[in-house]
Amino acid sequence: MKAAGLQPPGSFAPEDVTLLLQDVSGRVAERETAEREEAIQRGRHYSEDLPIEKLPDAAYMEVFFRLLREGSRRTALYTGVLTRRVLWAYPRPALISLVRSGVPCGVLMRRYARRELGEDLPHFAISIIRGKGVDENALRHILALYPERTPVFVDGWTGKGAIARELAAACADFSLAPVLAVLADPAGVATLCATGEDFLNPSCCLNSTVCGLLSRTVHNAALVGRQDFHGVRVYREFAGADQTDFYLRAVEAWFALLRPEMEEMARRPAERGRDGWAAAERIGREFGVGDIHRIKPGLGETTRVLLRRIPERILLREPGHPDLAHIRLLAQSKGTPLVPYADMPYLCCGLIAARGEGES
Repeated sequence: MKAAGLQPPGSFAPEDVTLLLQDVSGRVAERETAEREEAIQRGRHYSEDLPIEKLPDAAYMEVFFRLLREGSRRTALYTGVLTRRVLWAYPRPALISLVRSGVPCGVLMRRYARRELGEDLPHFAISIIRGKGVDENALRHILALYPERTPVFVDGWTGKGAIARELAAACADFSLAPVLAVLADPAGVATLCATGEDFLNPSCCLNSTVCGLLSRTVHNAALVGRQDFHGVRVYREFAGADQTDFYLRAVEAWFALLRPEMEEMARRPAERGRDGWAAAERIGREFGVGDIHRIKPGLGETTRVLLRRIPERILLREPGHPDLAHIRLLAQSKGTPLVPYADMPYLCCGLIAARGEGES
C-alpha cells in the first residue's frame, strides 16, 4: 500500500479514529456553488473538486449552540443504544465510519464502548462516494489488519438510501455483508439503528467545524492514484472556530447519566423507518423532479443542501417543529421557499435546483 493514513487527522484525536485518507489541501480545486453546479451539469463528477466552505455567521452559531444544548442528550442516548445493539449482534466488530458525517458518530461509539462497556473497538474512517463506491484500498487495509473482526460501517443517518445501495454493491465485490449501523434510519435501509425517527443530531448542522476540520472526500484522477486512499481537504484555517471537541464532550457527558435508559431501550425491538427511496420517488412525481439525486430527504441531507448547494425549495412536514430552527434560518438567508408537505417519513426534504446532478 503506497498511501498512509492522514496525519495529523484534522482535529480528531488519533486515539479516537484512524483516518484512511490522504491530505490534498492546496491541491484540490474549490469552486463557487453556481460554478460547480454548471460543471456537474456538463458531466463533471461532484467528487472531483470541492465547494468553497465558509464559516457560519453569529446568528446561525447561536442556533447551533441551542440545538446542541437541547439535542446532546438524545444523541447520547441513541449512541449508547446503537453501540449496544452492534455489540450484541457482532461481538467483535471493527467500526468503519463513512466520511464525513459518520465520523463523529463512530468516535462517540468508540468512546462509549470503551468507557461504558469496557470494549476497545478498532475505529477507522474511509471514503464512500456515490457513483464511485467505497475506497477499496482503505477497506483492504482494514481487512488485512483485522481479518477476524466483522466490518460494521457507521453513518449518522440515512437519507433516501443511496449510500446504503453503494455500500451493498461495494461489499459484494469483497464478499462481505454490508452491515450499516446508523443513529437514525428514517429510510429503513440500515442493518442496525437506534431509531427510525428523523431526529436532529446537532453534528448535521455544521460542515468541517464539527467533523474534525475535514472536507467531504475527493476522488480526482489527478490527485488520487490507483494505490492511494481517497483525498480530503483539512480546513486548518478554521481551527479557531472548530466545535468538534465541544460537540463530542457535550454528548459524552450524558453517557453515565443515561445507563439504565440506554440498556432498557437497546433491548426493545428497534424502530424501523419507512421506504425512503419510494418516498423520494413520490416527492419527485409530485414536484416534477425527474432526477432522484436532486431530492435530499431528512434533516441531515436538507441541511447539506442549504449549506453547499443551490436549493429550489424545502419541504417541511411540521413547519413549526423545534428541530427545524436551523433549516428555517438557512432557508431565510438564501431566500428559499418553505413548503408544507405532510406525506413523508422525514421532518424535511431539500429539493436541489435543476442545474445539474446532485451530490450524495
